Amino acid sequence: MNLIIGIFTHMTPQTLFYIIITILILSFIIDKILDTLNAKHYNDPIPEELSDVYNKEEYEKSQRYKKENDRFGAITSLVSLIATLAFFFFDGFAFVDAWARTISTNNISIALLFFGVIMFASDILGTPFSYYHTFVIEEKFGFNKTTRKTFILDKIKGWLMLTVIGGGLLSIIVWFYETTGSNFWLYAWGMVAAFTFFMNMFYAKLIVPLFNKQTPLEEGSLRSKIETYTSKVGFKLDNIFVIDGSKRSTKANAYFSGFGSEKRITLYDTLINDLEEDEIVAVLAHEVGHYKRKHIVFNLITSIGLTGFTLWLLSLFVGNPLLSEALNVSQPSFHIGMIAFGVLYSPISEITGLLMNYFSRKFEYQADDFAKNTFEAQPLISGLKKLSKNSLSNLTPHPSYVVAHYSHPTLLQRYQNLMKNQ
Repeated sequence: MNLIIGIFTHMTPQTLFYIIITILILSFIIDKILDTLNAKHYNDPIPEELSDVYNKEEYEKSQRYKKENDRFGAITSLVSLIATLAFFFFDGFAFVDAWARTISTNNISIALLFFGVIMFASDILGTPFSYYHTFVIEEKFGFNKTTRKTFILDKIKGWLMLTVIGGGLLSIIVWFYETTGSNFWLYAWGMVAAFTFFMNMFYAKLIVPLFNKQTPLEEGSLRSKIETYTSKVGFKLDNIFVIDGSKRSTKANAYFSGFGSEKRITLYDTLINDLEEDEIVAVLAHEVGHYKRKHIVFNLITSIGLTGFTLWLLSLFVGNPLLSEALNVSQPSFHIGMIAFGVLYSPISEITGLLMNYFSRKFEYQADDFAKNTFEAQPLISGLKKLSKNSLSNLTPHPSYVVAHYSHPTLLQRYQNLMKNQ
């Protein structure tokens, strides 16, 4: 680390600037290579084990959906890269920083104004693309249930949450930096860790209701089967909720959240509509498997650990004037240092992302095994096939694309794992 700091210290601002630009361009190129490799498999024949997922017309529809999303993704990522590079080359960060300093002399206020303008502008730029994807592509293939009113309200709520929560966290971190210097990362880490734990506990209670309606699963056959299963595996679960996912999309999902008395299973109403009761219990058994195998605890601890590592690295570099000078900002500041550091850190973030995806795929196998051993394999297999069919999933992704982007194994891999010893 001392060697890296030494090399960094002897760089010129121009050299660092072009390193930043190189990282941005290389990241884009690597993503496009992976996208191209993946696209070459769009027309592959369906694996024999999954031949019952699509009929001929449905498979052709799934291919059209994949290709249209691929083209759309290529356009949006190119526009994003061009906009980002333009902001770097035409001193956009220096301009926003100078403007913020005309409004306030307080460093916390300047940082809030700086990030507020950049993030708002970025979101405004991305909104037409988000709108097109929702109301053209998703609508065309029968997925979209979002109304324009809901789309607008979601945007406004997202901005308000970002302002209150994001702005609050940023303010405290900058205050830590101002008052404790290079040790700020320890205090910031403690705060972020506490916040992360709190959100894991109460996200479903505090945040989800702002966007969706949640209702307890009503008494009946499905709830009885779920309660029978959870009792069998010694999993105390009083909170089983149904969320109105159909408010926005026909795609289905289920997730586990919280700890202790706050733990809950949330089922999308689309999941209940699409799957048979035994298939839903099998999906729930998979989610219980994540809890029983301590995957949620592992992910939480790892996330907090990576946050601490990132903040520690940030503390070593953020105060260096070179970061600000590389972006043509004469007055060094925490917020400008964060921008430059964020890009420089992205290769490390990519590596940690690959590792987290690896563990996530491994955990999915373990959760599937738990469901198979404590319930049944066949209902989970049929449920997964239905979910893939209803979302027009890609059944033949390129292996490199899976390694880079998939947090779950492919459907074929999960099928083969579930069929072992059957």
